[in-house]
Amino acid sequence: MQSTGRRTFLATGALAAAGLLAACTSGSNGSGGSGGKGRADTDKPLRTRAVAATDALLAQYAALPAGGAAVAGPLQAELVQQRAALAAGLPAAGSPGAGSPAAAGSGSPGDGGPAVTAAVLAAAERTTAQGRLADLAAASPELARLLASVAAAGALHAVRLGDRTPLTVPADGSSGAAPADGASADPSSTGAASANPPSAAVPTAKSLPSRSQPAKGPAAPPSAAPLGSAAATALQAALAAEHAAVYAFGVVGAKTPPGPRRDDALACYAVHQARRDNWQRLLAGGATPTAAAPGYRLPFAVPEAGAAAKLAAEVESRLLAVYADLVACTTDTLRMTAATALRECVLQCDHWGGTPGALPGLAAPDTAGSASPSTAVSPH
Repeated sequence: MQSTGRRTFLATGALAAAGLLAACTSGSNGSGGSGGKGRADTDKPLRTRAVAATDALLAQYAALPAGGAAVAGPLQAELVQQRAALAAGLPAAGSPGAGSPAAAGSGSPGDGGPAVTAAVLAAAERTTAQGRLADLAAASPELARLLASVAAAGALHAVRLGDRTPLTVPADGSSGAAPADGASADPSSTGAASANPPSAAVPTAKSLPSRSQPAKGPAAPPSAAPLGSAAATALQAALAAEHAAVYAFGVVGAKTPPGPRRDDALACYAVHQARRDNWQRLLAGGATPTAAAPGYRLPFAVPEAGAAAKLAAEVESRLLAVYADLVACTTDTLRMTAATALRECVLQCDHWGGTPGALPGLAAPDTAGSASPSTAVSPH
């Protein structure tokens, strides 16, 4: 295994610290999005629709019989947090209460609809999450970031309520680009680190048996025009983060005994390899992609399988802000691809024992629905 003391493991606060989010949310910058009062005004109907959908979900949770689902209470509390963020800037008058059973779209048994069960809630969460994503293209950068975060949380809610339907990701799962310079840890070996496998195809991700199922890495979307500077910077940051994630999951695989848990690590390793290769291909058209470091410093020692699982959760957790920022700094197909990556990281974080929270990637939402940066690991 490689030495882990040569470079910082993963830093997610660098984007915001460098003013990247400000660049994404003010003015127009090619693929970096546009802001301003006009865009804020167009956000109002999107926020109104999102709040109404949240009220409908809350009404269904309120109609769930006692004991209907052990996880319902915490999920309902997260919905209340999401509603507050989505309602920022909207008139308070006429807004239904966050926990009111009379909210729009109530699915309570009393209105003649089917009885609310955990399965009904799971389907509603999944449908609502898809609706959030449908508004991404029309949203301002900061609202798109919030919608993608809430949609990812909704996908996780569905999983926690028992929905095991595999998520569909627009991808071919291939990894045809040459490996990045620099070795990465190989999860199939407990010995010295090796270069990335030469295989042209990324292995199919196996089912994560406990709570979620990671999908194949997204294919790089076609780029009809050069990336704006903010979008390119955000994509470089995502590439750097995936270099680190590939290294870290190599360590996770090396420290996990053969069995289902190690299969999960191998699957996640392949997903991060695919994303890394896709970001390299997309950036190579107009910039020099960020290279992998020779080695990385892990945030804590990983002597055995328990620590390896903790590291896996930490990796996915730190990627949340990276992909939330990428959503804000891009548009169209690339924005949707970033939102898909955010959702997959949320599901994988939960699977490995992490806690993505009500607003994944948005650590401290303010009244506009944006967030403060995550704390970065100090450079070595």
